[in-house]
Amino acid sequence: MSAMRFFAMTSAALPLALILFAPALPAMAQQKDVIVEQPANTDSSPRQRLDQLYVQLKRERDPDKASSIANQIRMEWNDSNSATINLLMQWADKAIEEKRNPAALDFLDEAIALKPTYAESWNRRATLNFVLGNYRKSMADIEQVLKIEPRHFGALSGMAAILATTGNDEITLKAWERVLDIYPADRTAQDQVNTLSEKLAGNRT
Repeated sequence: MSAMRFFAMTSAALPLALILFAPALPAMAQQKDVIVEQPANTDSSPRQRLDQLYVQLKRERDPDKASSIANQIRMEWNDSNSATINLLMQWADKAIEEKRNPAALDFLDEAIALKPTYAESWNRRATLNFVLGNYRKSMADIEQVLKIEPRHFGALSGMAAILATTGNDEITLKAWERVLDIYPADRTAQDQVNTLSEKLAGNRT
């Protein structure tokens, strides 16, 4: 069981936020004892592939087909193009599964320090900070994710989940609407938008 799926089942309040934040984790790749850094990828095709997937996600209205596209996007997010970063992320995931949260934070901190442009290390730390109740730190990490990848629907969903704890329905609704703008077939975002819209409409009457 992946770390994020494990956390998602720990309480009634956390599942929404964690499912929203966290991308599907890739299966752990086998690593050699000697870490060899992969050269920077000068080919623009990964970015082009990601852009194409986002276009498909925005057009797709069938929830199951859209979910498949979203999973492909998550796979792209998870590829840091660095053997060292990938290994640190795997160590962090293992530490999270074993509830060694300080160690997990150390691994994620190191991954961020080595490659601050890798959005997923920020996103994973945002999720862990949320689990630990450090909402301010989690939100700061989400902001970094969105600076790197403004279309990161997982981070936007996490932001919405944090905003929901403030009781400000209007700003929470706006966050969910941002998710739907990128991922229109997201059932959770649809449900949240409908619920909040009805609640706000009722408050105005």
